[in-house]
Amino acid sequence: MTTDLTVRGVCPLDCPDTCGWRVTLRDGHPAALRGDPDHPFTRGALCTKVNRYLEHTRAPDRLLYPLRRIGGKGEGRFTRISWEEALDEIAVRWRDVVDAFGGEAIWPYWGTGSLGYLQGLVGRAGRRLFNVLGASDHDMTICATAGSAGLDLTIGNSSGMDPELFSAARLILLWGTNTLTTGHHLWKYIQQARQVGALVVAIDPLRTRTARQADLHLAPMPGTDAALALGIMHVIAQRGAEDVGYLAAHTLGWDRLRERLEHWPPARVAAVTGLTETQIVHLGTLVAEIRPTAIRATMGLQRHAGGGMALRALACIPGVTGDWSRAGGGLSYATSAHFRLDKPALFRDDLRPHPVRTLVMSRLGKNLLTLDDPPVKALCVIAANPAASNPDQEAVRRGLAREDLFTVVIEHFPTDTVDYADIVLPATMQVEHADLHTGASHLYVAWNEPAVDAPGECLSTSETFRRLARRMGLTEPCLYDSDESLARQALASGDPSLEGITLDRLREEGPIRLCVPSPFLPFEHGFPTPSGRLEFWSERAESAGFEPLPDHRPGLEIADGKLASRFPFVLLATASHHFINTVFGNNAELRRRSGEPTVAVNPADAGPRGLVDGQPVRVHNDRGAFRARLEVGDWVRPGVAATTKGRWVKLTAGGSANSTVDERDTDLGNGPVFHDNRVAIDPA
Repeated sequence: MTTDLTVRGVCPLDCPDTCGWRVTLRDGHPAALRGDPDHPFTRGALCTKVNRYLEHTRAPDRLLYPLRRIGGKGEGRFTRISWEEALDEIAVRWRDVVDAFGGEAIWPYWGTGSLGYLQGLVGRAGRRLFNVLGASDHDMTICATAGSAGLDLTIGNSSGMDPELFSAARLILLWGTNTLTTGHHLWKYIQQARQVGALVVAIDPLRTRTARQADLHLAPMPGTDAALALGIMHVIAQRGAEDVGYLAAHTLGWDRLRERLEHWPPARVAAVTGLTETQIVHLGTLVAEIRPTAIRATMGLQRHAGGGMALRALACIPGVTGDWSRAGGGLSYATSAHFRLDKPALFRDDLRPHPVRTLVMSRLGKNLLTLDDPPVKALCVIAANPAASNPDQEAVRRGLAREDLFTVVIEHFPTDTVDYADIVLPATMQVEHADLHTGASHLYVAWNEPAVDAPGECLSTSETFRRLARRMGLTEPCLYDSDESLARQALASGDPSLEGITLDRLREEGPIRLCVPSPFLPFEHGFPTPSGRLEFWSERAESAGFEPLPDHRPGLEIADGKLASRFPFVLLATASHHFINTVFGNNAELRRRSGEPTVAVNPADAGPRGLVDGQPVRVHNDRGAFRARLEVGDWVRPGVAATTKGRWVKLTAGGSANSTVDERDTDLGNGPVFHDNRVAIDPA
């Protein structure tokens, strides 16, 4: 007889939905994985990518044993070694670096391959060890920091509305977000709203899967979202539709903002965005008249030189209309800030022997090649694949190829970054270890219970760092805390939203919603800003040398007319329906479904340049180039070229779109500028 056992778990990947799942064990072996039907947000559904997760854990190229490099950096040639040999070599090399250059010459480089509090990014797995060594601090900028910084200046944090309340909205603006690809569980709440008459508007330079399902689609030029937001508020003010009572009671600086809005009439906004005046007035009128309005904005629209200001402007719209006070109104960016787990207890930055420098992750190439006093001499890559994911790929690869750089990579598969490692350590995957998770699109805390034993000699990331600390002879007791102890420390923050949420309850009951009211209006009693109000005028911004009012900051390359004469296309490398960043980039079936790399342009751009649908092309600028098959379609607005991210460079003969991206920062938050990138396209 066969016996089945079900184990609850959580998807760890870089998607806001943080789905609950269930692993079915048959006679002790994993037989099936499906979405958790009892998770209130997941409701039994996983995405097309994660449905293949069990298959992924058993892939033939899975890393199962520690490896030492025997070839040149970048060649990917290794020999198997024991854990003892690997730990010894790392311990000796790190000690040598600290003795010769100081702890800051070590850079722990976390990525978004896992968003766990114990094994991944959110809890910075291993940070306690690096703090004891005095290593440089890692500024996790590659995802959402520009938008988060802009929202913080306006509403006090980046938390925003409860996405479940989209079901109560009557107008929904899906702004620069492809919901059906990058977080499809929100769609059921949007559909609930539509069933009672809600109107859905997609604002995106591309007619994506999501835009095709919307009632109205507007396609502005990339990087012009702040101008459009100012235009919408101009229309609202011109109609006298602002919520006077809300503005007086809950906002700061309305008179100053209203004066600025006078300078953003529809004609000017049309000239900047490429939309028509009629479209702008129509959208502004909808927002002025329909209550409540909910805005969903995610990370793509803030990846340009004015990205932080763009989110500032968007967050002001529900301040003008008063929608922040209504169930189903406001803006949703990421719910992460609502989860007040005790990160300081996990990080233990008090263990640092001295203040340390901060290194921005999206400037990896520049930091590896030019940083001095001290230079980066040791790199430890955790749940990241910067050789494929970072901007300015040529600089990143030159930096990783330095023979004097000792690189350790903790990984599941032989990625592009692994090819540059000196030591590779095999890591467990989510069904093989314990972890604690929150979400960025919901309000539930969940525990991931390991369902199966790890294959080969894979170790959890937390256990890897416990063993490294022991091998280095470090005596700080907290370096050896168990996973359960770490989870309990994280949950014991004392914040009222976590009252009664314990590890024992999570194990017994499954995901638990934060202790917040229902409906949850996060700013009902004020905003977490210095004034306690939504700040149209930000004294903090002014003190830091930024514009105190929201304004349009054009993309550096997007708005450069001279550059446009050489490189006429703004390149958008958006999320793939088949990969999550570079996770699953080696999965044969998902690679088959995704097809060969393509770049799409509008027929109005293709014809005059002699570009033909289906032909091989070279996409390039002064920084680099990649090859793809051309797709000609009116789903891309003129002036834009569209491709997708997530491919491994070594598995793609044509190279990487990131080789064309500049390594510079957004206006706020030190974010990368993946979408502020001009290219030319020529027949290959």
